[in-house]
Amino acid sequence: MPVTAYIALGANLGDRESNIRAALEKLEHTPGINVTKISTLIENPAVGGPADSPPFLNAAAELVTSLTPPALLETLLTVEQSLGRTRDVKWGPRALDLDLLLYADHILNTPGLTIPHPLMHQRRFVLEPLAQLAPDLIHPATKRTIRELLADLDARR
Repeated sequence: MPVTAYIALGANLGDRESNIRAALEKLEHTPGINVTKISTLIENPAVGGPADSPPFLNAAAELVTSLTPPALLETLLTVEQSLGRTRDVKWGPRALDLDLLLYADHILNTPGLTIPHPLMHQRRFVLEPLAQLAPDLIHPATKRTIRELLADLDARR
């Protein structure tokens, strides 16, 4: 049965917008994946990496997929690599970053995959574009809507 999943997309090296659009194009042409919604691109400062990291363009996308969570993650990693992603420095600059945020209402914690994404509720650059797509979507672990999680970040400013 197809399920709805949400991913985060980001890039801070090269032609950031083209990298994100190319990733979406590759996903759209992957059997078992249908890209149904895409947020606007939002520029954000790099978080957590080297101090001199360039800013990111970030977006979120809604997918309807028949892939399992591990297969979807593997597809995301393959798309990243095909578009120039290297994993040299944790949270370092990158041509493309694709994160699996939510997969239906699943909660999964395995050595290679945690769903919901364990940091998504703490990251404005994830919640802001996601809220454009699904503000009333319930985060399965926190039981709060994406809109509420974003408001929580706003209240902490």
